[in-house]
Amino acid sequence: MISVEEALEKILGYVQVLEPEEKPILSCLGQVLAEDVYSTIDIPPLDNSAMDGFAVRAEDTYGASKSSPKGFPVIGEVAAGSMPDKELELGTAIRIMTGAPLPKGADAVVQFEDTDEVTRKASGEDSCLIGILRQVERGLNVRCKGEDIAKGALILRRRTMLRPSEIGVLASLGCPTALVIRRPIVSVLATGDELIDIAQPLPPGKIYNSNTYTIAAEVLHYGGIPKILGIGRDSVQSLNEKIGEGLDSDMLITSGGVSLGDYDIVKDVLAKRGEIAFWMVCMKPGKPLAFGVIGSREKKVPHLGLPGNPVSSMVTFEQFARPAILKMMGKKNLTKPTIQAVIEDDIRNTDGRRIYARAIVTKQSGQYHASLTGPQGSGILTSMAKANGLVVIPENIGRVKAGDIVQVQMLDWSEE
Repeated sequence: MISVEEALEKILGYVQVLEPEEKPILSCLGQVLAEDVYSTIDIPPLDNSAMDGFAVRAEDTYGASKSSPKGFPVIGEVAAGSMPDKELELGTAIRIMTGAPLPKGADAVVQFEDTDEVTRKASGEDSCLIGILRQVERGLNVRCKGEDIAKGALILRRRTMLRPSEIGVLASLGCPTALVIRRPIVSVLATGDELIDIAQPLPPGKIYNSNTYTIAAEVLHYGGIPKILGIGRDSVQSLNEKIGEGLDSDMLITSGGVSLGDYDIVKDVLAKRGEIAFWMVCMKPGKPLAFGVIGSREKKVPHLGLPGNPVSSMVTFEQFARPAILKMMGKKNLTKPTIQAVIEDDIRNTDGRRIYARAIVTKQSGQYHASLTGPQGSGILTSMAKANGLVVIPENIGRVKAGDIVQVQMLDWSEE
């Protein structure tokens, strides 16, 4: 039986970052760039207005105030998306909209609120004249050419994860596609004669195949593409057939069949088709866990054999499958956020394994508190549905008491 750290090191030591693919940028959300992105344009492409107002020469406004407005003839107008057709003359103004290019000769924009435009319109006065109510400095309300992005500059580095902001930057550069590290295809196989598909009536002695859907949902959640193989029965022929269907994927995840029971034959079948690196980890839940590789000389597929109990399956997925999937996608941060919290329940560690206890974490007066979700049996899947964190009790700690400070691995990180 090996430690959680040893198991994770072996798994991450085998899986590699996948090859890149080019996709439309909106489809790249959450993926990692496979190349540096340089700009071929300036953004903004020209000096432009940051406000609706009037383009002026700043020095012409000196001395203007609310008590002593300065009048300017309005000699033109520039809308966003159009180019100025007039050059600003000494002592004149040009009406300008947000984003419109600055006319030649202008070096500042006076926003509408600092003019008498509203009162002038209300009184029906000449719209070809405007009163400026303040003096302005050069550059006021002007966005300069290349202020955001300069032509030729490195804008997004390789290995950057694309969030909505990065997708927007790519769009602003006129990039319809991006080269990103592809998402891994993960085959998901549940095993056991007791399982039945969720669309079927439930006969006596059977249970619905929930593991396939929780595992596939987790694969999706962390960015992978699940390939559902269905149910492998407790026979060498059935398991061989199903496993064969998953050999074109980047990873195979099975659930069940890796403990010491008479019918737990998954690890035996896998051992004949490849090699097993380990099959027991010092943790609770999740002790029976197999990892190895299967396939041919041309292609070997990493295999992670999760326990059949639904909580054990989910907890081990979080500790081992999730970081492996993230690494294959080229992501840098493979760890879950961990906090310190006051535990509100006693927890006993009776067999020297690392415990992952399902808990509800709340924040009270600036301090995190963790309370167990209830019974902690590995078959109680609702304990995971209630939990937003896993209280981690180290192997060498025999007991924690209510009120002690514990480490909590957050499943769903939220400050709310």
